[in-house]
Amino acid sequence: MDSHCSVSAPRSRCEGVHVTSRPHPLAPGWLSPRNNTDDLEAALFPSTTSRSDTGELVLDGVPVSELAATYGTPLYVFSETDFRARARRFRGAFKEAFAPDAEVDVFYAGKAFLSTHAARWAAEEGLNIDTASGGELAIALAAEIPPARIGLHGNNKSDAEIARAVELGLGRIIADSVEEIGRISSIASTMGRAASVMLRLTPGVHASTHEYIATAHEDQKFGLSLTPVPGTQHESANPYLGSPAWTAVEQAIEAPGVDLIGLHCHIGSQIFEPTGFELAASKLIDFLACIESSRGVVLPELDLGGGHGIAYTEADHPREPETIARALASAVRAACSEHGVAIPRLSIEPGRSIAGPAGITLYSAGTTKDVVVEDGISRRYIAVDGGMGDNARPVLYDADYSAVLASRRVTGEHILSRIVGKHCESGDIVVRNVYLPPVVTRGDFIAVPATGAYCHSLSSNYNYLTRPAVVAVRDGQTQVLIRRETEHMMLARDTGYTAQAG
Repeated sequence: MDSHCSVSAPRSRCEGVHVTSRPHPLAPGWLSPRNNTDDLEAALFPSTTSRSDTGELVLDGVPVSELAATYGTPLYVFSETDFRARARRFRGAFKEAFAPDAEVDVFYAGKAFLSTHAARWAAEEGLNIDTASGGELAIALAAEIPPARIGLHGNNKSDAEIARAVELGLGRIIADSVEEIGRISSIASTMGRAASVMLRLTPGVHASTHEYIATAHEDQKFGLSLTPVPGTQHESANPYLGSPAWTAVEQAIEAPGVDLIGLHCHIGSQIFEPTGFELAASKLIDFLACIESSRGVVLPELDLGGGHGIAYTEADHPREPETIARALASAVRAACSEHGVAIPRLSIEPGRSIAGPAGITLYSAGTTKDVVVEDGISRRYIAVDGGMGDNARPVLYDADYSAVLASRRVTGEHILSRIVGKHCESGDIVVRNVYLPPVVTRGDFIAVPATGAYCHSLSSNYNYLTRPAVVAVRDGQTQVLIRRETEHMMLARDTGYTAQAG
């Protein structure tokens, strides 16, 4: 079988690879056949993406061949223009939706992708920075983000992380447990300081997303439940009495060194439906009202988290920031009106929805082979020079991605292909199903869009592959955000290795 049959070759030469404009029998129902490399799903790529006269992919004015020649592949590429525009759009949409009733802060969720440059981009567009560890906090500080504009998350913060946050005067520490409130109080009191604290609650909302990234249901590690512990609820007008969340409120109000400023929730990630966010907002406002009526304490802030979905494939239809903002503003206004409380200062935490669509991963194609799957029907396998080490999401979450031939234009019917990595795992799949030209061969460039979020953050050295560089493009210029890891850099932690031995 000729694995590189031309699109103009007789059908007999391509027998088995199923070259057809009809849907391939092994393809998922949402995947549309392609007949041209110019069939670029614009919604999946940065807004600054185009094709040259020869069909080469161009990112913010820079051809992929130039990127590959200068920085090698695999390569993470961000459009700084697109990243900034998305950050600006979220800020503007929420500011407008809640005006004039409430102020809104937008925190960029750094766990999606964080570097000193990205933190500065977000801050320059008016966003604060949300960190989830001491390491992420260190990056935000290295970017010279003012501590008052930084938040610190984490379900198991170390004493050192808490102490650093208190000493710096971080804008918020999001407490995740009753035990943590006590540690914050002890550390802050010893230092003679007061820490601004929010409580992360689990409102029991079951978001429509993958089990491992749904975070607001009861049976998981994050937050404080609103449900009373069995046997602790008594006759009371307070339905939350006896719940971990209410215990945390009682403790935080009384704890020295703790300035309880508000409540926080995060119902999950990659969510498209608005219902879960609106229900979570309603539940937290009910809880705020209960604190006010039972304790006479008005908490001034409410953080509704992030988790808004993006398009990874043509099957995904994310909501626009303006639509998200208007829906949440309506839900918050209605809930506050119902309970007779003032609208608090709101904050949200978009991360994936800013970084994800702004980035792509550029690979070089290597080995190709056609594998008969069933009844003589074949699928083309295309191996690239990266894989699960630079994108762990497919193996972790069964995540789907798309891809395009980025180096040239090919017209004619495409074949169902699977893009796989070079790691020693059969599950090392980058893109499960995509239509690509049958002439894709070694050295061709393949671009996988929507990889700006969580790909670099989750990257690893599995099989001792070095991690790719991260490069930004803007107005025809390039800038290295994170250098490509060399073998020397990778092996430097090995105490038996020396530079001379390498």
